[in-house]
Amino acid sequence: MKKVTGILLAGGQGRRMGGVDKGLQRYRGKPLAQWAIERFAPQVDELLINANQNADAYAAFGHRVVPDELGGFAGPLAGLHAGMKAASGSLVATVPCDSPFLPGDLVARLRAALAANDLAVAKTGAQPHPVFALVRRAVLPHLDAFLAGGGRKIDAWYATLKVVEVAFDDEADAFRNLNTREELEGA
Repeated sequence: MKKVTGILLAGGQGRRMGGVDKGLQRYRGKPLAQWAIERFAPQVDELLINANQNADAYAAFGHRVVPDELGGFAGPLAGLHAGMKAASGSLVATVPCDSPFLPGDLVARLRAALAANDLAVAKTGAQPHPVFALVRRAVLPHLDAFLAGGGRKIDAWYATLKVVEVAFDDEADAFRNLNTREELEGA
């Protein structure tokens, strides 16, 4: 069985949350990142946290923190890139830090569908959720080249790979993320 490294993506600027670090915002008494870690960690063999600020606060969750190598908060692909370089697993799973409801069977279902593809991504209805994915670490050189060429859009990179979309219509609410203060307070 191939080893899976999980990457919690917490490297953004939190612009939609007013410029605060989203993963450290409290929801029902705990930081958003802690909710995600508690659901994600049991599904993977090792967990890394991609964060570009507040590294000590993220390290307090008990997992290795890896910052982006690309400067300027370059988005989830930069977080995936940093995590893939630090990963020990041959498969890498990603989830965002602002999704406290993520499916408890996310990695198992993505893995079951991966087959000969490079990447498996969750979707509900017609909506893919590109940061809920399982990727073969072997595509790292391809990602290096994409980023070196100025690519930053996750959908554009996915379009260059063999991708399978995995339906999670039975758990559609699990992909709800809390991007704004209003969403956080209303959840």
